[in-house]
Amino acid sequence: MMSHACGLALEHFRWIGGHADVWQIFRDPGALAAVVRGLAGPFRDDGVTAVCGIESRGFLLGAATAVELGVGFVAVRKGEGIFPGEKVTRRSAPDYRGTRQELRLQRAAVGPEDRVLLVDDWIETGSQASAVRSMVEECGGQWAGCSVVVDQTTPARRTNLAVRSIVTAAELPPWDGHS
Repeated sequence: MMSHACGLALEHFRWIGGHADVWQIFRDPGALAAVVRGLAGPFRDDGVTAVCGIESRGFLLGAATAVELGVGFVAVRKGEGIFPGEKVTRRSAPDYRGTRQELRLQRAAVGPEDRVLLVDDWIETGSQASAVRSMVEECGGQWAGCSVVVDQTTPARRTNLAVRSIVTAAELPPWDGHS
């Protein structure tokens, strides 16, 4: 049986110019609330103490999921924006477009007492999630897993990163080449 979050995610999903668009989920408060509950659900009883999110959709979904779980939020920034304090950095492996991201996390944001969940809208190669996991572990934190709206990664990567998703890429409507 399809979950409420899954149905709403699929209802609000669109292909635009060949690109996946999940932004309409954010515009509908009921869909957003259901998706956030869906992201939090698999990890609700897993001892998560902090939620990480990667700039930009990961900031929105991660912060909302942190509130849902009653824990704090840890930002992971890309590029050169202002981000004071000592940082842990990683350059991700190439993503599905061949792009490598420079990711930054404030060292003081994660410590040995933390069990950290990464939340994002989509996972393809897992390159950014792997980089975040490495930074969390360098800070002494424990990796809880990764919760995403859409999972398009391989079974081995899914297992390695403990990925849970609301939908898989195979469940999305096919792109018809026109939208």
